[in-house]
Amino acid sequence: MKSSETPAHEGIHHIKLPVTDLERSARWYGAVLGARRLTELDHRRPDGTLFAVILDVPGLGTRLELRLDPATAAALNGFDFLTLAVADRAAVDTWIVHLDALGVRHSPPVVGLVGWLLVVPDPDGLRLRLYTTRPHGLEPARVEFDSPWLGTGSAPSP
Repeated sequence: MKSSETPAHEGIHHIKLPVTDLERSARWYGAVLGARRLTELDHRRPDGTLFAVILDVPGLGTRLELRLDPATAAALNGFDFLTLAVADRAAVDTWIVHLDALGVRHSPPVVGLVGWLLVVPDPDGLRLRLYTTRPHGLEPARVEFDSPWLGTGSAPSP
């Protein structure tokens, strides 16, 4: 097969997440991220059954689709699917106040490889992460590799 130049694309069209309950997840993303459901884009089968909703999330830069897919949502439980950028540790602290006011479970601030990290599991256990764009400036030995909130992937086999 002869290689050719990579065809052009126009960026990300949307992000799709599997969920077990469309309404619950739409409410959660609305409360946590200020997402607004675009009901005119609801996805329905020919019999009228709703199988996906589209959300407009401020600052995301693309739309978020919540797709009813309980098996995949269960299989991805604990996976950190999306990391949003926040400025610094003060921004992480502001998010903590916001999440606490909503009664939403989250990690404490975690020392990541470069910056501070806050992990917020959605209703299905998928982990939304907020990561600082400003480095924390801490020594590499301070990185919390053992934190249950900092996924480092599967350990290699011996």
